[in-house]
Amino acid sequence: MTDSVRAFLQNVTTGIKDSILGIGTISKLDARIQQKREEQRRRRASGALAQRRAQSEERKPDNEPKVASRIFQCCAWNGGVFWLSLFLFYRVFIPLLQTLTARIIGDPSLHGSVWSWLEFILTSVFSALWVLPLFVLSKIVNAIWFQDIADLAFEVSGCKAQPFPSVSKIIADMLFNLLLQALFLIQGMIVSLFPIDAIGQMVSLLHMSLLYSLYCFEYRWFNHGIEMHQRLSNIERNWPYYFGFGLPMALLTAMPSSYIISGCLFSILFPLFIISANEAKTPTKLYHFQLRLFSLVVLMSNKLFHKTVHLQSSLTPSASSEKLSSPHTSPNRHRLPLHSQ
Repeated sequence: MTDSVRAFLQNVTTGIKDSILGIGTISKLDARIQQKREEQRRRRASGALAQRRAQSEERKPDNEPKVASRIFQCCAWNGGVFWLSLFLFYRVFIPLLQTLTARIIGDPSLHGSVWSWLEFILTSVFSALWVLPLFVLSKIVNAIWFQDIADLAFEVSGCKAQPFPSVSKIIADMLFNLLLQALFLIQGMIVSLFPIDAIGQMVSLLHMSLLYSLYCFEYRWFNHGIEMHQRLSNIERNWPYYFGFGLPMALLTAMPSSYIISGCLFSILFPLFIISANEAKTPTKLYHFQLRLFSLVVLMSNKLFHKTVHLQSSLTPSASSEKLSSPHTSPNRHRLPLHSQ
């Protein structure tokens, strides 16, 4: 029992340390990437013609994205544009307009009824014409920038990204991944409703920490060719470490009461933790017991995913009708038919 507690605390501490200290490598990451690229150019430039070609390439401006610039863009977009616009509207414009209308109308009771309608109309228009379109656009833009940051960070490792065998397996992996993460998020919200509030909040925090760790390490594991069932197994077998790794971001994003503000904060912090996940030295020794928090959502995802694939297979004569196996078997082990071909 004492050894188990000691190992738990040590793994949680190591996870927290890796998640925070890994952010400090950002300042040196671009230099390491540039050095790695120059070494690759020198290895390729063996002949005279290749050397002249390499020299001409060096004179050209480097238009490839850099880690620091991508992170700055994420912070500027999510913090400077999205978050600032919400702050100015709700904390500056609305209070100022409320004070101005109160002085113009004068009568407090009349102003109260007028302001309730006016505030509802203004916030509805602002949400429909600004917040919602910007939120959807942010999801798309952030996904592109997050992938750029993850690819650049992985380039430093010197490893070659392992491609998935087929496009259908990539699509299956992405769809199953989205479904599983959504169900796990719902599971975390449900356990937070536990009658004993402290226990409910702690278990919910454990869920969110593990989910954020899955988000952060997903890019690294995908580039290594690790499929979804193995990613979940990694987290469940070393859950104290991944709990510690995701804990700082889970605590920080839980502070705002607004879901939109929390989403902005997540989008600002997430690129930093992608770098940390890529630099992290994950423990090789497994913890004393496996925490199967993902088992239920994997089982539900397999059943839902199988029903969808089975329905698509019945509509397409040439489609495969293979069944999904055990709860921890990812559907990307089977071929998902593509109807666009």
